[in-house]
Amino acid sequence: MFESKSGILLIAGLGFFLFSVLSNALVPVLLYKNLPEKTVEELADNQNLIYQFEDLSQRYPEQFEKYYGEPDQKNLAAALRLGRDLYVGEGCWHCHSQNVRPVSNESTRWGKVASSDEYQNELNRPVMWGTRRVGPDLSREGGRRGNDWQAVHLFNPQSLSPGSPMPKYEWFFDDKNPSMPNKRGIAVITYIQWLGSWLEEYPYYEDYKPLEDQMLNPLE
Repeated sequence: MFESKSGILLIAGLGFFLFSVLSNALVPVLLYKNLPEKTVEELADNQNLIYQFEDLSQRYPEQFEKYYGEPDQKNLAAALRLGRDLYVGEGCWHCHSQNVRPVSNESTRWGKVASSDEYQNELNRPVMWGTRRVGPDLSREGGRRGNDWQAVHLFNPQSLSPGSPMPKYEWFFDDKNPSMPNKRGIAVITYIQWLGSWLEEYPYYEDYKPLEDQMLNPLE
C-alpha cells in the first residue's frame, strides 16, 4: 500500500490534515490560553463605541430615551448583547462573514487579516466566520459609515444598494419610519458599529461623508 501512488497520496493527505489541525487549532489555543475572555461590559469600555452610542442618543433623542435612557456603559452593554442576539436570530451571518482571510487580497477591501485574539470575547462566542458572502464581510464595518446610513440601510437596503437581496428590517423601527429606530434597531446598529472598534485604524466619526455622498458609493 505504502509503495503505491494511492498509498503515498493517502499518507500525504493525512499529514496535511494533521498539520492543519496543529497550525489552525492547537497553536492558537496555546498562544491565547492565558488570555481571559472579555465580557460585554469590558467591551463596552471602548471610546470609539461610546462615541457611537452617544451619537445615537443625539440623532434619535426621543427613541433613545424611550428605550435606553442615558447613553452610559451599562446601557451600551445591554444594547450590545441584544444587538448581537438579534444579528444571530435574524440569520445575518448566513450572508455576511466576519473573518478576513489571507487570500484574494481580502485585506485590501476589508482591513487586516483576522487574528485569533479578536475572537477572545463574549460577543464572538460562537464565532460567526460564515461560509458565504452574499453581502460584504462585516469584520471591519464599524465606523465605516454613520449611524444614519446604517438606520436607512436596515429599513430599506435597496434605497442605498440597488439590487441588494437583503430583506427590509422594518420591525426594527416604530411607525415604519427610518428616523425612528426602536430598541431592536438601536441595538443592531450598536452591534454593527462595534465590529472592528478595537482597531487603531477605526475611522474618526468627524471624517464621515454626509449621507448623500455615502449613497453614491454604498459598497466602498
